[in-house]
Amino acid sequence: MSELRTNSELPSTNQASRSEEKDKAGNAEKVEEEIDIDLNAPETEKAALAIQNKFRRFQKRKQDPSP
Repeated sequence: MSELRTNSELPSTNQASRSEEKDKAGNAEKVEEEIDIDLNAPETEKAALAIQNKFRRFQKRKQDPSP
């Protein structure tokens, strides 16, 4: 026996488009924060070097399959 769905059980295309419009409107309202970082500060340089070193180690381990 096959059951037929009524139109009230199926989401209408208007309802789907309305929810997409709400999502787009919500994303448009987001404001990007401006981050003020002093690139000449010694702490910034130390952090950048640490991140670079970790990334290089990760890349080296990724290329070298030996344990």
